[in-house]
Amino acid sequence: MDSNRLTELTASQLAGLIASKELSPVEVTEAYLERIDAIDPKLNAFITVCAEGAMQAAREAEQAVVNGDSLGPLHGLPLAVKDQFETRGILTTAGSRILADYVPDRDATVITRAANAGAILIGKLNMTQFAAGGGDPYPFGEARNPWNPERTPGLSSSGSGIAIAASLAAITLGEDTGGSIRMPASVNGIVGLRPTWGLVSRYGMLPFCWSMDIGGPMTRTVEDAALVMNAIAGYDRNDPQTSRLPVSDYTASLTGDLSGVRIGVLKEFVQEEAVHQDVLSAVAAAATRLEELGASVEEVSFPTVTDISIVAASISESDGAFVHRDWLRNRPGDYGQNTRRRLIAGSLIPAHIVHKAARIRTLFRSEWQGVLERFDAVISPTMPNPPGKIEHVDGVNSREEAERRFGHRNSATFPAAFLGAPALSVPCGFSSDGMPVGLHIMTGRFEDGLALRIGHAYQESTEWHTMRPDV
Repeated sequence: MDSNRLTELTASQLAGLIASKELSPVEVTEAYLERIDAIDPKLNAFITVCAEGAMQAAREAEQAVVNGDSLGPLHGLPLAVKDQFETRGILTTAGSRILADYVPDRDATVITRAANAGAILIGKLNMTQFAAGGGDPYPFGEARNPWNPERTPGLSSSGSGIAIAASLAAITLGEDTGGSIRMPASVNGIVGLRPTWGLVSRYGMLPFCWSMDIGGPMTRTVEDAALVMNAIAGYDRNDPQTSRLPVSDYTASLTGDLSGVRIGVLKEFVQEEAVHQDVLSAVAAAATRLEELGASVEEVSFPTVTDISIVAASISESDGAFVHRDWLRNRPGDYGQNTRRRLIAGSLIPAHIVHKAARIRTLFRSEWQGVLERFDAVISPTMPNPPGKIEHVDGVNSREEAERRFGHRNSATFPAAFLGAPALSVPCGFSSDGMPVGLHIMTGRFEDGLALRIGHAYQESTEWHTMRPDV
């Protein structure tokens, strides 16, 4: 098979062809490494490419197929991960100069589980510094959106989004604190799932916010995301916050049947004055399509949701500042100015504000339960606007500017993080200038399978997920 055609196949398709011996893991891995060499210098999705280790793993995977060994669900699939996940013997920078020489002696649990399922690690992916957002140049090369290199690839799992959109990896892992899986999924035109908090282990994942961080899949299709979840979800004794509930078969949830599913369109996130018209049109069309597929769809108002981003940021920013307190004291010059400003500002949030935010969090969860009595899921745009131009912020000169850049006010992605609920972004169209638009699907805690089911049914009735940037 032509190598370019091979890298356009979904992970699920590749897994089937490898299991049936129609494709070799060596052939697949070589094709991806060749494409990385040819394409990535223009996009900077990768910080580290693990070519030698990947080829050795591919040869071992090929021998397992020849021997007729039992194969895992990700057997022979080239995997790239956000450089926030520790990898034994492989550089792990968290996108920072502070960790420019850090080589861990352990693997994150998700890395171990992916490897046990047969995945082949081909590299570590670019990200904003310590997953702390944007405004600063990337220390390891400016990450660029493959649909338009002058546009942002999203924050902060940018490399993970680029690698899937540009066919540089079969599957990737990102990390999401307030939207860092779903936002780059939206702007790169791919699928991204933030799982229920506690469903995926955080052991070996360099932290930003203890009560919001979680890793999850970023893939071409919903099937691929479900495949990855089957491999990485579940209790881990190294992370006592992981749930002991039995893990679902997420691929089995993809029935295509939306009969009886109640979906609410979040009114507060489809206000014309706050959302780009192209995004509104794409999400409205998606809502209509879901109704045609058998779901009941109606608008729902959830007023509290519009202020939750600021409240959630009070917790996440304070937590992030605590994580970085020693480096901020001893190595402040090694942070980008915007990242440093953000972390210092987080350290100045008074304790009573953080405690108040925690109380509001409890109230918000109670109100969310009221919404779930009427609806099984709520939808909105993932991002209010198509991806804008890459910009580096030289300074913040007003309170309004600070709130716009760092407060994430009225963000559709922050509520799920605050609740610990699952949320999925799937492609739902393009802007008039050819940039991707994402549909955000949020469900109740541990209803990840339902979010995937809705996203899959929608995906299968459209062609958005089949479109690829010309790189």
